[in-house]
Amino acid sequence: MGRTRDKIKEKLGRAPPRPPLAPDQSPYGNLNEILRDSYSPAMILPRHGDSPSAKIYYSHFRHVIKNLAAQPPFSNLRPRDVLTYLLPNSLEHVAVFFATTSVRAVANPLNPSYTAEEIAYYLKDVSSKCIIVPKGDAAILAAVKKALELAGCSGVNVFEVWTAVGTVIRKDKPVRKVDKERRVDVIDPIVHVKPVEGLPHTARQPVQPEERGAPVADDVALMLHTSGTTGRPKGVPLTHGNILRTLKNIEDTYRLTFADVSYLVMPLFHVHGLIGALLSTFHSGGTVVIPPKFSVTSFWHDFIQHGCTWYSAVPTIHQMLLLKAKDTYNGSSGKLRFIRSCSSSLAPATLFQLEKTFKAPVVEAYAMSEAAHQMTANFLPPGMRKPGSVGKGRGVEVRILDGEGKPVKQRGTGEVCIRGSNVITAYHNNEKATQESFFADASNSAGGKWFRTGDLGYIDEMGFLFLVGRIKEQINRGGEKISPVEIDQVLLQCRGVSEAVTFAVSSSIYGQEIEAVVVPKDESKGKLTEADVLAHAEKSLAPFKVPRKIHIANAVPKTATGKVQRLHVAEAFAAPVKAKL
Repeated sequence: MGRTRDKIKEKLGRAPPRPPLAPDQSPYGNLNEILRDSYSPAMILPRHGDSPSAKIYYSHFRHVIKNLAAQPPFSNLRPRDVLTYLLPNSLEHVAVFFATTSVRAVANPLNPSYTAEEIAYYLKDVSSKCIIVPKGDAAILAAVKKALELAGCSGVNVFEVWTAVGTVIRKDKPVRKVDKERRVDVIDPIVHVKPVEGLPHTARQPVQPEERGAPVADDVALMLHTSGTTGRPKGVPLTHGNILRTLKNIEDTYRLTFADVSYLVMPLFHVHGLIGALLSTFHSGGTVVIPPKFSVTSFWHDFIQHGCTWYSAVPTIHQMLLLKAKDTYNGSSGKLRFIRSCSSSLAPATLFQLEKTFKAPVVEAYAMSEAAHQMTANFLPPGMRKPGSVGKGRGVEVRILDGEGKPVKQRGTGEVCIRGSNVITAYHNNEKATQESFFADASNSAGGKWFRTGDLGYIDEMGFLFLVGRIKEQINRGGEKISPVEIDQVLLQCRGVSEAVTFAVSSSIYGQEIEAVVVPKDESKGKLTEADVLAHAEKSLAPFKVPRKIHIANAVPKTATGKVQRLHVAEAFAAPVKAKL
């Protein structure tokens, strides 16, 4: 299915035939090659403020990248140089990424909301050669200036980037007569970049293209960092080959074609948004709708107007859409083909509610940065989707191993370990973390080592993977090992609860005790009580699993990508307790 558009082109004589591919092989040699001509536009920028909606076709976008790559700082970068940028979701963000990879440099996107201290850590860790910020954003620029001082990076140049509309090629006809004022401009944009005024600038010699060469599969294309829940973030270097393998896996999993239109809700500085939604769509020749940020109120309007067929998000965003469905959803999902959920566990209750409300199958996947995003996924209809499961390995081998790296029996709980060409072979400049994160293959097969995900799980009789929780988040109450995910799922079935997070607190007698925080649904705010939630929990959980305390709150702490980190939640809500005998 992923090659449908090119098969059509071959019949029409509009594209050269490609050689036969192995089932698991991407047809591309580097990431920039995925930007081939398609019958569909590459991007749609929805109406925002006074700016009308705009379409950008693949040929126009390649022109943007070529022009950008010919300018400093891109023209001065050498292979393996790292370029750091702090940009919101935008055409500029996507263009900077591809301009960087086109010159064999390493893209290092950072959260634009990072503090100066956080930025300084990443700059030093990856030895950035230059930084790109959005034009006119004083807050980001101030944080970068301070970060440079903290990191002692006096020789790092800072550039600003912005877009101008070069040419309006035509105006597409409106989808409906009532949308005449919403005609979409088809544009050939120009992305500008120049040094930030008032900052020292070190002149560098341009690198000749013949000296640099074209990107190859073993080049590091992207440098990300782990979320750092148990220590300092670790650098994750992903090669063109790692990412291309994942893109092929995602395209095959969801049967993506040039006719698919994805709506981007996840930030592009995160592997979920960049690889899971954006690059996977480009790999299939489809279209990505890129709003400047996720908005619950405009989601369905934009989704339907631009003919979107799928979106991928964390459970938090799914829950936000459900909570506001009465105000934002008119009962029609347009061309929605499926909903993808990833990056943290989706409660079965939420899955059922999503499918009932938005009338489309929900496909849960399992991913992490070290595997260039997706590792396992459930199946589209008529294939099987198991609520509570993250599916089967999709182009990735999955095993459950014990603490010594030996396989556990079927349905036995152990550490989820993976192997595949999308998986990194080492962390960036961190030999200790690398050694601790891999098991040697006991069978001595040619497949290589097994990456340790740090997640607990088991595989059922049908080969479906179920996650139990993070090893370091597992609760040990008096020797009883308890999964917080299990308790979350029970609490989410309580009437009036929209979110639930279970965590451990220290106990003088049991070592650890169980507490949880729940967020009431809008109609239950001020009405839901701790006693109500505890009574529900006692009906479904063994006594030793029932939380000692339930916190009722308006929200729980989350990362910038909407993920819940239990250790942070515990810090926010819990205090050491003395257990009752």
